[in-house]
Formats: sequence, structure tokens, C-alpha cells
Amino acid sequence: MQKKEPKSSRKIDKIEETSETLTGRGGMALYVKYLNKVGVYSLLWAFLGVIKKNKKGIEQSNIFKQIFCCLYDGTSRHISYFDELKNDEGYASVLENSKEEMASTDQIKRFFKLFACTKSYLFRKTLRKMFIWRLKLEQPALIEMTIDTMVMDNDEAEKRHGVQPTYKKEKGFQPLQMILNGKIVDAEFRSGSKHSNYGNSVVKMVTEVVKEIRKGYRKEVTIILRLDSGFFDQKNLKAFDELGIGFICTGKIYDDIKNHVSSLPARDWEKYSNGRQKWEYIEFNYKCASWDWRQYYRTFYTRRVTEESGQKVFKFARPDNVVLTNLGLNDKALINCSAAEARRLTTAKSIIKSNHMRGADELPHRGLKDFGFETLPFKRFSSNSALYYCMLISFFLFETYKEDVLSEVIPMESYATTVRRKVLDFACKVTTTGGEIILKVPKAIMENLEFRTLWERSQNPIPI
Repeated sequence: MQKKEPKSSRKIDKIEETSETLTGRGGMALYVKYLNKVGVYSLLWAFLGVIKKNKKGIEQSNIFKQIFCCLYDGTSRHISYFDELKNDEGYASVLENSKEEMASTDQIKRFFKLFACTKSYLFRKTLRKMFIWRLKLEQPALIEMTIDTMVMDNDEAEKRHGVQPTYKKEKGFQPLQMILNGKIVDAEFRSGSKHSNYGNSVVKMVTEVVKEIRKGYRKEVTIILRLDSGFFDQKNLKAFDELGIGFICTGKIYDDIKNHVSSLPARDWEKYSNGRQKWEYIEFNYKCASWDWRQYYRTFYTRRVTEESGQKVFKFARPDNVVLTNLGLNDKALINCSAAEARRLTTAKSIIKSNHMRGADELPHRGLKDFGFETLPFKRFSSNSALYYCMLISFFLFETYKEDVLSEVIPMESYATTVRRKVLDFACKVTTTGGEIILKVPKAIMENLEFRTLWERSQNPIPI
């Protein structure tokens, strides 16, 4: 039987070319306005100075703008995509550029070749300055951060400097990253073989960030750091203690811990529940026998209860865990808290709950990969490092853009793919009338997204 076509009164009979300036990235105009008003280009100039040695061609801030917008666009991870964008008049218009001001692929490649590895520290200073900017806006009395590595899979890429086997059995990079409230606030770009606790990177990063917080934000603020077992090391815990910050670190279950726990009476075990799952825990003081430092830490041994809702939990589904902390032992860590807040933070249930939040702490890794990409395009380590830091800065700005502009039209936990589909990828028309450049947006978009409100917000953020 021959299939019938669906009835339609608006069938398209032919196609024609138009000379009108159109784009399918109408929402990019909001992001461009936000980047201009928030002051990120002045910040980059202050720290990085003049990167381009030749004053001819496209100015430095415009190149950064195109890199940030290309990352927000997310259509392609290939540097060759810049040649396509250069020939798209509609895309250039929403970036507030002429066709001549759009960078080609060769220009972008030459720009990234100008960066030496020593410039990475200046990118990190930019990130920290942006971090302090958000702290001043949010005014938190308690800062709870986490630090972790993120594997960037480059296993199928051509040979690149720094691409080495990682703990995930694939070749790539493994940067060390510090995270707060969904944002990556500092990072060290590293080759794949650099494990979590490699060298002195952790102590150095935490020390510099803590000093930045106390100098740039507020000296009297409580700081707590969450870490997994990869950072369970005497030098780290000792450094955090001396900095006067709190830490909650997942430990390693050595034989002496097992023997000690097994000798404790059953009546000393207590229960903790988060509403969905239940654990048993017991507290004692502990330090590794090999440590030359005499400091003992509060230690919690936790295990899932064997019965839940009448069903037995298999052993592999109820792993035991060890958590060490200096909260309640180091008076400096909570000196800036009220007495009531200090009591809350030092309770066993609060410490265990905070340790369980590490899973959510790592969601920005997934968010960054959804926003950007893992496979880096250059063969030189310094060029890939510069692109990685541009991706971090752009991702940070993307998160603040959601908070400052899009908070009423999308959930804050939305990943980049969702944001792009809803507030970036829609058609609009760019016209010139009476000396003014006008962005014409479909009526449905104007009403559904309250586009006029977003337009006003994008031009009135509190600058860095």
C-alpha cells in the first residue's frame, strides 16, 4: 500500500538564496554583551599583558572573545572550525564583528603558539581573581572546597607532548583542579602520568588559594577542604593544619585500622542516615605508624548497614570507608565560626555528610567536558595548556552567566548542552536602520525567554 503524505497547507516548493543577515546563534548576542560588560578582557590584559608581538591584524581581546564564544557555541572542537565561522556573516554580526575582524584558523594557531608554559601561572591568576569576584558577591561565611584530578582522554589523538598513560588505563592529560560551588577556581595543567599527589602541587595550590582568599576576600572566613584518598599524605594534612584550615579527607584502610576497629565493642557503633541510605560509624584517633609527625586526627570508620527495608545489601554494595579530619582538634580552623556553627561542623554526622558530598563536588568535571572537550588539538604542550586555561576561564564565565543572566529561565545545574539548545540556538535577523544595528528575534523567543529582560541583565552585571 502506498503511504500517504501528511496533509499540509504550507508545503515548501522550492529554495532560494537570501542576502539578508541571518544567524542560527541568536542567543550569542547575550553572551557577547555579558563578556563585554563583566570586564574579563581588561583582566586578561592586566595579567597576560601583550601576547601578540605584531600590532597588525586582529586585536588580542577580540581573539579571546572569539575563542570564548566558539567554546560556548560548542559546535566543533576542531580549530579548523574558525575558517567556517569567518565566512559566516550572521555569526560575525552577533559577535559585533565585521568579516575582516573574524579570526581564521591560521591566526588562532599562531596565537596559541605564542604562549610559553610560564604563561600558565598568569592564566591561573586570572582564574583566582574571578574566584574572589564571586566570593565578594556571594559573601559566604564558610567556604567548602574540594581538590581532585580530572582525566582528559586523548588516547586516540595523534602523538602529543604530555599525553601519557593515566590511572584510567588510557592516555591523556590529568590536570589538578580546585572546585567551589560548581566552578573550577584554580588548576594546574599536567601530563597524564602525574597522579593526584604528585610532587608538591597540592600543598602549593592550597596555600596560594587560601592566601588569596584571606587577602582578596576576607581574613576572618572559615575554610574547609574535602579530599579523596589520593591526597591522603602526611605532608598535605600537616600543611593544611599549619594554614589554619579544616580538612575532611578520605583515608586508606590499612591493616592496623582494620585490627583496631575489629577490637572495638559493638555498643560503641552509632548510626547515620541521609534519608535514603544508612551507615554505621565509630570514632577514634589515628595516625599512620610511618608518619614522623606526632599529630593524631579524628577518624571515622563507616560501613553500610547490612539490612535495608527488609533486603540484605551485598558486600560489594556496602564498602567500608575511613574519614580523617582536624575539625574539633585544630582551634584555628573554626576560630571565625560562631559557637553554634562550630559545634555543628564538628559533629560526626556533619563530617560524614560533608565527606559524602564529594560525589557532587566532582560534577564540574562532567560539566567542563560537556562545555568544552577532552581531546586537545595541538602537538605542543604549551599550546594545549593555553587552550585548556581558556576553556576553564570560559567555563567559569559560562557558570556566572547562568547565575547573573539566565537564572530565571533555566535551572542553575543545567549542563552546557541544555543551555545551548534553549537560549543559544535560535534564529534571528540582523538589520541596520537609521545608523543602528538591530537584532530581530522571533516573537515566540521574545515571550518565552523574556528576551528583553535577559538583554537588560546581560548588560548590567557587577564587573570583576
